[in-house]
Amino acid sequence: MNLEEMSSFFNKRVNEYEEHMMKNVGGADRYYIETAKLIPQFREINLLDLGCGTGLEVDEIFKINNKVKVTGIDISKEMLEKIKEKHKDKLDRIKLIVDDYFKYDFGEEIFDVAVSVETLHHFTHEEKIKLYKKILRSLKNEGFYIETDYMAPNQEFEDYHFNENKRIRSRLGITEGFYHYDTPCTVENQIRMLYKAGFNTVKEVFKYDNTVILVGRK
Repeated sequence: MNLEEMSSFFNKRVNEYEEHMMKNVGGADRYYIETAKLIPQFREINLLDLGCGTGLEVDEIFKINNKVKVTGIDISKEMLEKIKEKHKDKLDRIKLIVDDYFKYDFGEEIFDVAVSVETLHHFTHEEKIKLYKKILRSLKNEGFYIETDYMAPNQEFEDYHFNENKRIRSRLGITEGFYHYDTPCTVENQIRMLYKAGFNTVKEVFKYDNTVILVGRK
């Protein structure tokens, strides 16, 4: 098995991405909608979307609240172009940034809500905790973070895929950078990481197959 660099992986699949997600990923017809339901309604809010891709969650969020101002960050330029195509009438409410969300400075106390949907199941505990600290810092007082993601059914599953990823990277001589390989963590580990990053409360609010929605409050 070879590993493909992350931005290259998604840029190549931009035209088939939405069909793949909706037809082949269990619960996709539900969890984008359930994520959007958690967004405050009837008022203008600033929302940070990490790994926004082609904007499947953005589509649903605008149905809930068309006053949302979205800052979307993704390493795939091609995917961000899809958001622009779909929401030409809302470009004044969408700021799209082609960058690595681990490196990009989100700022401090800017966003009412931050979301990530099906994007963080590729990274280590250490990488995630650092990111969660950045997210927490970027949220306003009483702001919250929604993580909707594929999570490991048990610790053995998590350990196997982390070890397999290390084995493949070692065989290929990859020592740094983001490459596409799924390393989901258990719900328990995800909650533990969010608390370790400084969130005051973390709750599981939705589960379908192995996709879980967690809400962490500042």
